[in-house]
Amino acid sequence: MKIVIINYGAGNIQSIKFAIQRLGFEAVLSNDAEEIRNADKVIFPGVGEASSAMVKLRTSGLDKIILDLEQPVLGICLGMQLMCNSSEEGDTEGLGIFDVDVVKFSPPIPEGRVKIPQIGWNQIADLKSCLFESVNEGEHIYLVHSYYAPICDETIAKSNYDGEYSAALKKNNFYGTQFHPEKSSDVGERILRNFLKM
Repeated sequence: MKIVIINYGAGNIQSIKFAIQRLGFEAVLSNDAEEIRNADKVIFPGVGEASSAMVKLRTSGLDKIILDLEQPVLGICLGMQLMCNSSEEGDTEGLGIFDVDVVKFSPPIPEGRVKIPQIGWNQIADLKSCLFESVNEGEHIYLVHSYYAPICDETIAKSNYDGEYSAALKKNNFYGTQFHPEKSSDVGERILRNFLKM
């Protein structure tokens, strides 16, 4: 099985590669269009700021490549957000795969409201996809984010931080997780294995 992690200069790609190695597979880091098109599975990571990440995608032409992919694709964190219609971060136009707009958590006012960004472990619930096979309601996953996708028709998992939001999205062959499966211990390994089994 050929697994490609898209390398466009905006991802924590090494930790994802190591997580896949722990499952007994090898992943290739690539920004080559043909290599990405010919992969059995594609992972679209992302860490950083939305508008600059989208500029890198468009400059390289990878935005159009991603839209044309027909194999299973997994967007992680910022990768998932860039797959949405838009993001409030940098007033960014996204890829429009998921029909939802990414927004920022409300400010931590008045006293007692949540801190931004959300950093740490949180529970997932309302799991609705084979991506979550053998994952139980209420298990914990690891997140680092200030922006989120609201609940929408494409939500396949929810989390709650000052209100419910989409912890994962799915449309056709495209999947996205707001959380980092590569940093989510055993639960994350199960989710990555489920993706690789598709």
